[in-house]
Amino acid sequence: MRSGPWLPVLLLLALGAYLFPQTGPAPAVPIPETRTLPNQLPAETKTLFEQARPAVVRVESLDPATREAGIGTGFFITDTGQVLTAYHVVSTGTLFRVNTLSGKTYSARVTAFDAASDVAILSVLNGGPFPYLKVTTRAPRPGETVLAIGNSDGDYLQPRRGQLLRLGAQAGRADFPQGTLEMTAPLAPGDSGGPVLDGNGRAIGVVSYILVDDNDITQRSYAVPVQEGGELLAALRRGEQRDVPVVGMVFDPVHSGAAGGGVLSRVARGSPAERAGLRGSECDRSGNLTQLGDIITSVNGAATPDADAVITAVRRAKVGDTIDLEYRRDGRAFQTQVTLVGKATVRDLRDQPTSCGP
Repeated sequence: MRSGPWLPVLLLLALGAYLFPQTGPAPAVPIPETRTLPNQLPAETKTLFEQARPAVVRVESLDPATREAGIGTGFFITDTGQVLTAYHVVSTGTLFRVNTLSGKTYSARVTAFDAASDVAILSVLNGGPFPYLKVTTRAPRPGETVLAIGNSDGDYLQPRRGQLLRLGAQAGRADFPQGTLEMTAPLAPGDSGGPVLDGNGRAIGVVSYILVDDNDITQRSYAVPVQEGGELLAALRRGEQRDVPVVGMVFDPVHSGAAGGGVLSRVARGSPAERAGLRGSECDRSGNLTQLGDIITSVNGAATPDADAVITAVRRAKVGDTIDLEYRRDGRAFQTQVTLVGKATVRDLRDQPTSCGP
């Protein structure tokens, strides 16, 4: 992993793939622990990789205020410098640059995104023309071989080959993109935002998150599908910026559900939740839980038995909508109204602890 003075941190936090523990049955197809390198590729796939690689970039993100930095992947979709990547790669940064296979570095800015789908476009501020990847015009086919290119494990724009298992995969978490491509490519942090290519060298997806087992071994990889002429890519090309609506609630993953609703671990500062007087959990000086936070039991009259149900219900609304929340506190029922805001406007929601602890 290379770093320069532009990233004033000792350790770069890879913003690559989201990680979450496996909750379903053991996968039928085991994933090899070793990553795919060019000399391990079949001849036709190696040729595909060599042709596509110049259009793929390493994305560096930095927030000087928090000194939070990260590395992900992206790829040019126009010769004028539009880079498609995963939104979570760039969502916490304010300064961005892309590094190309030719060794050149370019400053860039976020010009479009869809937070719910976890995709974004970075636009290079100067330079070009750039080599770019064409986006597929057809629906992918389960069973076909796919090739991802990324920056995980200290590699620089290296291949990860696998098989497309199914379309429309659900994440199992409401705050992850739904309807993704599930595949066996052995991806890892740093690959997020990279292209998933079909046998014709066309981009069919953008790497988003991975499923790992208890030993942190990749079991499945997931990508957001993209298609030329599709509504998602068309909106990004138009420069639309679609944020997800939030109340400013951070949930306790341990007690939510068991308590009969979504349990608040904390309330984000400056958020609608704080203005509505909602409360998070209380802990002692040792980090031990002493009091559960408010328990959200319904949104707009629909019961929410756990945190995922709350998040799903909130995301059915739009930024600017006012919703009704019912919650319990100390065994008593309460109701309040909140007006939803975009997640990007609530800075306190960034990677903060979700439960008591040291």
